[in-house]
Amino acid sequence: MNITVYLGANEGNDPLLKEAVRELGTWIGSSGNTLIYGGSKNGLMGEAAESVLDAGGRAIGVEPQIFIDQGFEYDRLTELIVTKDMTERKTKMIELGDAFIAFPGGTGTLEEIAEVMSKVSLKWLSAPCILYNLNGYYDSLKELLLHMQEKGLSSKERQQGIYFAKNLEEIKGIIQHENKR
Repeated sequence: MNITVYLGANEGNDPLLKEAVRELGTWIGSSGNTLIYGGSKNGLMGEAAESVLDAGGRAIGVEPQIFIDQGFEYDRLTELIVTKDMTERKTKMIELGDAFIAFPGGTGTLEEIAEVMSKVSLKWLSAPCILYNLNGYYDSLKELLLHMQEKGLSSKERQQGIYFAKNLEEIKGIIQHENKR
């Protein structure tokens, strides 16, 4: 299975982020799955790819040419797909993914997972969309989605397939459950 993970090129200031992303990457690599991610060697992105590769897995990076020109690509990747821009990158990462995880990240992570959430809600994409809610990182987004339902602008049915997971065990359970459907 290809697991697309959205996460930042920064490390953040919480040491738990690095530990949790390495745990996620190790599981992806050791379970025979493939990581699809943004291709960078920097920050949490680099930690994810390195942990997948160190666990014997495959890591496929999808990186816009501008970041290649700036030297951000990770040179140990199983495969690097170079795109002309961010729009093409997002499309390719969705095309390749069988499951989608948003690790805590910045505005880029939010933009990318929002597109996946939209496609899942419209039933244009039949894959789990998981927000890794490490230490409550995505609590506000969870509240916003509930608020959308309360205001009649979305529904539980429309948000089916969008999950919030507190830890890796919950992520594994969601993916396992979705694979049985």
